[in-house]
Amino acid sequence: MNKVISVLLIAAMIGILSCRKDKVNTAVKPVEEGEIVSIEPQPFGTNLSGAEFGSNVPGQYRQDYSYPLVTDLDYFKSKNMRLVRLPFLWERLQPALNGPLDPVELKRLTDFIDAAAARDILIIPDVHNFARRMVNGNKEIIGSPTLPTAAFVDFWGKLAGVFKDRENIWAYGVMNEPFNMPSPTSWFNIIQPVIEKIRTIDTETPILVAGDSYSSAERWPRVSDNLKNLTDPSQKLIYEAHIYFDDTSAGTYDGSYDEEKANAQTGVNRIKPFVDWLTANKKRGFIGEYGIPDDDSRWLPVLDNMLKYMKANCINGTYWSAGPRWGSYRLAIQPRGGVDRPQMQVLKNYISTDPQSCR
Repeated sequence: MNKVISVLLIAAMIGILSCRKDKVNTAVKPVEEGEIVSIEPQPFGTNLSGAEFGSNVPGQYRQDYSYPLVTDLDYFKSKNMRLVRLPFLWERLQPALNGPLDPVELKRLTDFIDAAAARDILIIPDVHNFARRMVNGNKEIIGSPTLPTAAFVDFWGKLAGVFKDRENIWAYGVMNEPFNMPSPTSWFNIIQPVIEKIRTIDTETPILVAGDSYSSAERWPRVSDNLKNLTDPSQKLIYEAHIYFDDTSAGTYDGSYDEEKANAQTGVNRIKPFVDWLTANKKRGFIGEYGIPDDDSRWLPVLDNMLKYMKANCINGTYWSAGPRWGSYRLAIQPRGGVDRPQMQVLKNYISTDPQSCR
């Protein structure tokens, strides 16, 4: 961000990188809303997939979906990647709208979060539903008569009650990638009451606000500008964008590097509209997803240049993705046969932001 910052204090230890300064002595916390950058280092990390898998919802555990393993946590801790975005599905955790959280599924989720805490790893619980969920066998959009906003508010009220005292929750990932909302104000009108509900239960944990149109960083000023008017009594909102480098920005990488029309600055060019928006509105940003294929080394400088730009602007993020169920997925950084994936050549160089060098 193009602004000189005065750094009063930089933590001497950044190993734990927690949000809860009152509970963990070596902790750091995200910047509060209204500041341009944090005076504390913020961690980079990865998504750990598996709990969001499966088209059969709710599905059968270990067949349709499963949570990542503690060995996955151990591996990424060894790489100093201490922030994990953990995707899961609303339907599995709360089978009936406005009903209780399923105790078996909740234990799977909290057991993983607690295993991460034991390893000093921070977690973003990410509701990976794209502003939709299954209701009576049909996929419905939040805010519709069949899936009212109040049901989503109820869900997050119950989740916040579970998470509020856990020290290693970096931020609440309220919803992954809303898209094709009925009107330009639909997502704003959904997320505002969720923020208000969470704050009646938890005033400390930051809240991640995903942008519309699949959280596109490139399209953010056009499709998500009104989110700057959201209010948080705790002033701890963090705006979450996603970015991919293929021609459609969808992250499918259907063609070759040349066919995708990529170059070394593609990532920087696509993230810049979001960064400029953050700067203009004095908001805090985060990149929840970015990833590259493992089969062409020309993608590595694209990733490296974008991460360098993010770090220069005090924006951290989580790579998409890792987890034991990916198989041969080209973007995955899950090690194969004990061997690091090519993307780790770049990712290992980005552990945390450095406020002393931020613009």
